[in-house]
Amino acid sequence: MDTEQETLPGDENEPEILELETLRSHLWEAADILRGSIDAADYKNYIFGLLFLKRVNDRFEEETEEISKDHDIPEDVVETDRDLHEEFWVPERARWDHIAAQDTDIGATLNKALAAIEDENDEIADRVLTSVDYNDKDRLSDATLDELVTHFSKHRYRNADLEDPDIFGRAYEYLIRKFADDSGKKGGEFYTPREVVQLLVECVDPDAGDRVYDPACGSGGMLIYSAHHVEQEGGDRDDISLYGQEKNLNTWAIGQMNMLLHELQDATIAKGDTIVEPKFVTEHDELEVFDRVVANPPWNQKKWNKEWVQENEPYNRFQYGLPPKNRGDWSWIQLMLASLSETGKAGIVMDNGVLFRSRSEKKIRKPILEEDLVEAVIALPENLFYNTGSPGCILILNKDKPAGRKGKVQFIYAEDQTLRESEVQVYEELSNQNQLTQEGVEYLAETHLTSREEDHHSRLVALEEIEENNWNLNVPRYVDTTEPEEPIDVSEKLNELDRLAEKRQKTDEELQEYMEELDYR
Repeated sequence: MDTEQETLPGDENEPEILELETLRSHLWEAADILRGSIDAADYKNYIFGLLFLKRVNDRFEEETEEISKDHDIPEDVVETDRDLHEEFWVPERARWDHIAAQDTDIGATLNKALAAIEDENDEIADRVLTSVDYNDKDRLSDATLDELVTHFSKHRYRNADLEDPDIFGRAYEYLIRKFADDSGKKGGEFYTPREVVQLLVECVDPDAGDRVYDPACGSGGMLIYSAHHVEQEGGDRDDISLYGQEKNLNTWAIGQMNMLLHELQDATIAKGDTIVEPKFVTEHDELEVFDRVVANPPWNQKKWNKEWVQENEPYNRFQYGLPPKNRGDWSWIQLMLASLSETGKAGIVMDNGVLFRSRSEKKIRKPILEEDLVEAVIALPENLFYNTGSPGCILILNKDKPAGRKGKVQFIYAEDQTLRESEVQVYEELSNQNQLTQEGVEYLAETHLTSREEDHHSRLVALEEIEENNWNLNVPRYVDTTEPEEPIDVSEKLNELDRLAEKRQKTDEELQEYMEELDYR
C-alpha cells in the first residue's frame, strides 16, 4: 500500500496542519469508498474506527519521539518499552505500518489490531473498538479495505499537526450530521449541534471539582465541552469528573473513543438503558447525584418503558407523576432532577411541547414549578437540528437558585434572528438550516447568567403570573414577541393623497378631451 503522508507544498519534510475542512473532505471521500458496500447509516462506525486507529498510532509515535528527546533514550527502545508510555500502548500487531503492509485478510488484520489495543489498554476494554466487524468479506473486500487504509495514510494525526484540539469531535459531529437521516433517528435524539451544546454548558457553568452527568450521552459532546469549559475558565480539565450513559452499543463505543481522542481517559461512559437500568448507583443501592446534569434526551419518545417503571422503579425518580407511555419527555426531566445534588443545576434540550402540553404532563410540570425548580426557559430558533425543523428549547433546572431568582422563572426568547434592542445576531441562515452564531451563544448565556432583562428578549417572571397562565411555560406568553408597527408619517400621507388627487384630476381631464374628440356626448 502507498502510505506516504501528505506535506505542505514546497516542503517535503513538514506535514500539513490538519484543518477541519480538510478532515471533513477526507472523511467524505472515505464514505465514497464505502458507498455500495455497507448501509450509509453504518459509514460513521467504520470510518471513525479507522480514524481512531490511525490517531492512536500517530499519537503513539509522537509520544515515542517526545520521550526519546526528553529522556535521551533511543526511539527503538522507547517504542518497545510499555512502562515508558503514559498514554496508549500500541502493540506491534496494531501499528499502522503493519496494517498498511497487508495485501490479504485486511479485515482480519484490522479486527485483531483493534482488539489488541483494547486488550492492552484498560481505559477502552469491554468492546469499545471491537463493536464493528471489518472482516465481513461479503460486504468489505480486501480491495475496498486496502483503498480505505491507503486513504487514511494520507494525513498525520499527531497533536502538533492539528489545527484544533477538538477537531476529531467536530469531525464526528460532521459524520453524524451527514448520515443522521439514514440512521433513522428522531429530531434531536442523536446529534446536538455544537453551538447548542456550547450554549447549554455555558448556562449550567460547570466548575473545577464538579461531577457532571449526561444520562443520554450519545457521542459524549456535552461532557467533552464541559471539560473544555472548565479549562477555558482557567481550571484544569483533570479536575472535572465526567459520567455518561448510552443505550445504543455503537454510539456508546464511539462515545468512549471520543473521550479518549480528547484525552479524557478518566471519563466513565456506561452502556445500557438509563430508565430501566441506571448504572450510577451507590453501594447502598441509591441513585448517585451530580453537581451538573446535561442532556439532549430523545424527544417525544414513543416507548419509554412506562409499564416497567410502574412495576419496578426502585429509585423514586418519578415522584411528580408519569407522562403518557408514548411521550417520555417528562420521564427524562424527572430522571435528571433526581440525579442532581442539593446544590445541583441541570440543562436539558427538549421539544417545545414540554412547555405547554396539558393533562398528565401539566400535572407533572405544576409541582415542579411550585417547588421552584425551574430557573430558565430558552426558546431556540427553528431549524437548528439536522433532521427536524422543530425549534426546541433549553430548560434550566436548579435546586439551589440564587436569592434574586427565587420564586421566578427567566424566559429568554431567542427565535429572532437579530435582537431588536442589542442588535445581536442570534443565528445565521445556512443553505439548509440555521446555526447559532458565536456572538449569539455568548449573549444568550450572559443573559441567563446575569439575569439580564431586555424588551422582546428576556424577562424574569414571578410564579404567580405563571400560575395565572395555568402553568404554561410557552415563552411568547411572557416575552413580547410581536413585530412593532412601522410609524406613520401623517404629513407625508396627506401629501401623497394630494398627489393622487392631482393625478386623478389630470387623468379625468385627458379622458374628457378624448371623449370630445370622439364626439361622444
